[in-house]
Amino acid sequence: MAVTEPVPEGILRRQSARESAARTYARALPIVPVRARGLTIEGADGRRYLDCLSGAGTLALGHNHPVVLEAIRGVLDSGAPLHVLDLATPVKDAFITELFRTLPPGLADHARVQFCGPAGTDAVEAALKLVRSATGRTGVLAFTGAYHGMTAGSLEASGGAYDVRVARLPYPQDYRCPFGVGGARGAELAARWTESVLDDPKSGVRQPAGMILEPVQGEGGVIPAPDAWMRRMRQITADRSIPLIADEVQTGVGRTGAFWAVEHSGVTPDVMVLSKAIGGSLPLAVVVYREDLDVWQPGAHAGTFRGNQLAMAAGTATLAYVREYRLAERAAVLGARMLGRLRDLARDFPCIGDVRGRGLMIGVEMVDPEGACGTGETGGIDAPLADAHTDAGLDAPADGDGVGARAAKPRTEPQSAPVTAPCPAAPALAVAVQRECLRRGLIVELGGRHASVVRLLPPLTITDEQAAAVLDRLADAVAAAAGNHDRGKGRSDHPQPNPLNEPSRPGRPPGRVPRQGGRAERAG
Repeated sequence: MAVTEPVPEGILRRQSARESAARTYARALPIVPVRARGLTIEGADGRRYLDCLSGAGTLALGHNHPVVLEAIRGVLDSGAPLHVLDLATPVKDAFITELFRTLPPGLADHARVQFCGPAGTDAVEAALKLVRSATGRTGVLAFTGAYHGMTAGSLEASGGAYDVRVARLPYPQDYRCPFGVGGARGAELAARWTESVLDDPKSGVRQPAGMILEPVQGEGGVIPAPDAWMRRMRQITADRSIPLIADEVQTGVGRTGAFWAVEHSGVTPDVMVLSKAIGGSLPLAVVVYREDLDVWQPGAHAGTFRGNQLAMAAGTATLAYVREYRLAERAAVLGARMLGRLRDLARDFPCIGDVRGRGLMIGVEMVDPEGACGTGETGGIDAPLADAHTDAGLDAPADGDGVGARAAKPRTEPQSAPVTAPCPAAPALAVAVQRECLRRGLIVELGGRHASVVRLLPPLTITDEQAAAVLDRLADAVAAAAGNHDRGKGRSDHPQPNPLNEPSRPGRPPGRVPRQGGRAERAG
């Protein structure tokens, strides 16, 4: 009698045999999802997982949220066309209306929107093409560690590019500050470097067509830009008539604790690149920009699938739900709590070099504490908040030498104090943590310059109970991976962490989330 191959193993084997070698997530996550709801995925083998990958940030409301499914069914049942190129439809009109309702006021009042091919990278291409057409210039300013997509122009603006028309500028960060100082001083030096490159006639950088940046670098290692530095970049570009492009493909729709991440700093960009969550789990990408930049000729940027009606309906439902239930505020509150508990965990494990993030965009950097750790002043995990060491240079009123931007605004983002030198990245340990997480039913992503950052991107609908389960499983995974890592080096077992007990719950936080499903879904 022939032995029947188990379904999951057979599907995975056929995937390996037939799909491209370029596949990524499937290598680290050998599972076969068959059902999903909210935070929970069920595999073909019956196992359940808490999904903190969320389609790389696409699933703002988690898997198969009822309002998203209702919106999709509404279009299907109505008989509306599913494919319309760029024709006007009621579904499209409703999406644009809701999208413009959420935009920063300074942009929403005078905006145009371009629907692109249904991927963030095509929207980046469109944004670069737009500013080049509007300014008549060709160069672009981008930042080290950036990630803007996988097509040619997007890759040019990303951190790993070579021989391109892009000038690379330092992106401020604390743990691995390019200037070795971190904090507000490091951000000030990064801003001064940008000014010098633009104003020095011998810098080799011509007046660019635009500057593109991520308010939080996601693939670069979950590195939030300091608010004051963001305002400084806005002032630098405005003073020199350089359009500022904000890539909000992953940070948008409440992910960082504000509806759009630029709102933390009060910055209004000239161009915003939007994708992922705006489609409510379906492919959709747009560029929103100031109307005076709208110099394109008809057909200057197009795409066969830019009229995705199902995605527009799902996106409208998602945008409205996040806005009405104040899920951005909820992400800020819960994200701060999760960051605090992860920093507690880091005190028990020297292999956690840094914990950082904003809202529900969180990164845990794994390091080798026994390696040749750097010297000099660089921030670490035990830092006080930013306003404990603000630097007058970043947000001071402009003075005679041109340094400074707008009047100071309150600083709320967590920053690191100059206390800890960085240790070498430990990508193999990060892979081990990811593997141990999967064994415990937790799906996480890796990122960062050296692929050593464990990333958490849970849906905005995650409950307190689910968040506690995520952190407990991650703590167990770190303990197991660190212990195996130490034993592999011949060291004694690693100390166990203090329990990650759920803190006392305050009164009902903003962003109340209606319950979905049963207890199994809520707790995983």
